[in-house]
Amino acid sequence: MNMDSIFDSLRRGTEQLSLQNATEKNAALKAVCRSLKANKEAIFKANEEDVKLARAKGTKESLIDRLSLNEKKLADIIAGVESIILQTDPIGEETCGWKTPGGLHIRQVRVPVGVVAIIYESRPNVTVDAFALAYKSANAILLRGSSSALNSNMAIVKAIKEGLASVKGGIPEAVELAPCKSHDEVTEILTAVGKVDLVLPRGSAKLIKTVVETAKVPVIETGSGVCHLYVDQSADLDMAARIAVNGKIQRPGVCNALECIVVNKEIAADFIPKLAAAFDGKVEVHADEESYPYFEKAAYNKLVHAQDQDFGFEFLDLICAIKTVASIDQAIEYINTHNTKHSESIITNNMANARLFQAKIDASCVYVNASTRFTDGGEFGFGAELGISTQKIHARGPMGIKALTTTKYLIDGNGQIRE
Repeated sequence: MNMDSIFDSLRRGTEQLSLQNATEKNAALKAVCRSLKANKEAIFKANEEDVKLARAKGTKESLIDRLSLNEKKLADIIAGVESIILQTDPIGEETCGWKTPGGLHIRQVRVPVGVVAIIYESRPNVTVDAFALAYKSANAILLRGSSSALNSNMAIVKAIKEGLASVKGGIPEAVELAPCKSHDEVTEILTAVGKVDLVLPRGSAKLIKTVVETAKVPVIETGSGVCHLYVDQSADLDMAARIAVNGKIQRPGVCNALECIVVNKEIAADFIPKLAAAFDGKVEVHADEESYPYFEKAAYNKLVHAQDQDFGFEFLDLICAIKTVASIDQAIEYINTHNTKHSESIITNNMANARLFQAKIDASCVYVNASTRFTDGGEFGFGAELGISTQKIHARGPMGIKALTTTKYLIDGNGQIRE
């Protein structure tokens, strides 16, 4: 199927979806869950092939983790779809309404965007998450994953279509997988004016930059994750070390993982030995001039001098930059200069500092005394997510069902004309 045929199929899918009610869409999503379970061995086999090829190419293990599937990950993916099923259907929701002096009844209601394309890298879970959120919000979706996950995505989309075809009212045309044969098809998607209503990039800074600069159709920009943890002078240092470990080590290859820890100079001598002990040699530390001696004194065995390019860089690996600052104002200025507007956190017992940090940091999610790893649609109660929007128009932060809706006005009259 060529791209024009795919666009036509998806448009037909949106037309059919516009006539579906919540009960029918939920029944179709339940059938997809059953099909994913029934086809899990084929999905795992396809995924094993992708992982094998990725390792042969020397892909780092933190990115292999994002690519790989297992029983637990698939169960979590299906649980995400089940959570979406339980959510209120946003389509047709009346967001506001009023009557004009001339007697017109005006209502603003939620409607689907239409044909949505998502361009993403090496994450088979996104294939299911994006489909389920699109289907529930009555959008048809074009999935353009990376070639590194092609076998996995083909097996998953096959299972999704089988599930949709198995239930009355299911619409297999509402989801298509791009062939992934060349990068030309990405350009074709991004310039498909009148055929694609919205594009969502999800992946590396390079991918997002390419999409934003090439697209002639509307884009919701998701950002790479250069996330910071600021340890304030009043912080509970044990808490800070524990959160640093969670943010950096749990899954270093994801966009909400920490890339830089900013330390107030007043507590550096006490905090850095705790951090060194907590990292336990698992993380390569790129320390600035002031923090380096403290790690050296702690005999930390993976220590290098930080370079300018380490600050504001998304490592996506067990590597972390350390920056020291003299005040919270300096921390805020540093973070706003080097972040990607994704997720930032402060560890503090000073609530004035906490609120100042939350007010002045420019990011989609700003935490106090908690890990940035919570920036996730599932953790926010959305069931799944399309990505983390780092822009300020239409959607910001984790994007759930409502991010794929827009509104229109419905106006009822009884013969009014404008004088």
